[in-house]
Amino acid sequence: MPVKSGASFRLSALPVVLMAQLLAAAVFTLTLVWVLHFRGGVSWEMSSNPQLVYTAHPLFMVIGLVICTGEAVMAYRIVLGPRAAKKAVHLLLHLLSLGFAAVGLYAAVKFHNDAGLAHIRSLHAWLGIATISLYALQWLVAFVYFVFPGAMMTMRADYAPWHIFFGIVIFLMAICTAETGLVRFIFPGNYPSEAFVVNFNGIAIFMFGVAVVLAVILPSRY
Repeated sequence: MPVKSGASFRLSALPVVLMAQLLAAAVFTLTLVWVLHFRGGVSWEMSSNPQLVYTAHPLFMVIGLVICTGEAVMAYRIVLGPRAAKKAVHLLLHLLSLGFAAVGLYAAVKFHNDAGLAHIRSLHAWLGIATISLYALQWLVAFVYFVFPGAMMTMRADYAPWHIFFGIVIFLMAICTAETGLVRFIFPGNYPSEAFVVNFNGIAIFMFGVAVVLAVILPSRY
């Protein structure tokens, strides 16, 4: 019986990218169900319900730092067309992610200020601040190296592997931050249906992170 070569067992990025899209849709749906149905929606008015202000924080952070960032990381696998188009989508999705993250961060700061609570006390907050700071720095450095016309091709080639490496690290930091944020919602005593939504969302976020990283590692055959 002939032995197959290693290339015969090699998986392309396409099925993993498709799986990642399904997981992204699941994360988005579960987050909306949790925020709108179980948490009562979002409001910027502290007088109505203080928790509605804070609810905006996980909503915008998940959309921005998890979903948009994951799609940006996979942009070179998703977008069909010239490399310039892929680069533009990659850059704009990261910028959109930062915009959502800024709104989510504002919601958390506003809630803590209005409620008189201390800031940056938990592991979740530490990871979140570090992730957003590194994210913004990564975007600025990448803009200088890959978009700014004064950058030399040799500089871009030398920095490209580090850009990919730090991009994956920052994305995984965002996944960890989201998971530690969900862990803060503890349900003592009875186990309500909200707990199932939160836990399934946490699993979906983790699986989405794995799928995104795998899609970047695997070769593209389309």
